[in-house]
Amino acid sequence: MGIITVLWEKWTEFKRDFYKITVAAVMSPLMYLLVFGLGIQTMSHGEPYLNFLIPGVVAMSTMTGSFSAVAQNMSVQRLYEKALDQVMVSPTPLWQFILGQIIGGSLRGLYAGAIILLITTPVRTTLVFNGVSILIMFLNGMVFSTLALVLSFLAKSYTDAPRFNSYIIFPMSFLCNTFFSTEQMPHGFREVVSALPLSQASDMIRSISAGGDPGWVGFAMLLAYLAVFSLLSFAFIYKKKNL
Repeated sequence: MGIITVLWEKWTEFKRDFYKITVAAVMSPLMYLLVFGLGIQTMSHGEPYLNFLIPGVVAMSTMTGSFSAVAQNMSVQRLYEKALDQVMVSPTPLWQFILGQIIGGSLRGLYAGAIILLITTPVRTTLVFNGVSILIMFLNGMVFSTLALVLSFLAKSYTDAPRFNSYIIFPMSFLCNTFFSTEQMPHGFREVVSALPLSQASDMIRSISAGGDPGWVGFAMLLAYLAVFSLLSFAFIYKKKNL
């Protein structure tokens, strides 16, 4: 019941701010597609650059959509509205509250990724997206929703949420196999960036879009990130409850 309550709150927020959420989800990715994809005519791995770019932008959109849906709201609720304190004294199990936040954030990221797929439909490409692609987008969204929860528990003020976005999300947006392949990076740095969750999600979605197999390594790594961030979230919230 607690999960449904949190999801209903997310749905109410989505309906209220539908246009703002949609425009925010569209603007940056659309600019990237227009500037890098259509404005710069080039090739990547022997194919049109758009074939490389679109899957990366889709993965990036699920990341930014999920992270933004959770990080700022949770920071405000915890620090100013004190809504988290009310949840702790309510009968709602804390694990249900956390799971509801993760699923709600992931659905927001999935919505952002679906918008990119929709607006790129008229573009002539040979890309293929299927149910596995959707699953990867959802899983990637869960990872970054959980990361957003962890960071929101660490936030000391409302302004920390934008800083986390600048320090973590913005660099990953450009480095993690989205606009160019990690194969072009220096040895050592390349391995670190390739291991990040967005790199794995981009690579798997790109493999499927090219008609290939995403493999199991990427799924295993995303699930590992999800497990670690989830444990940290539970540790933070239960520690606060026991204070």
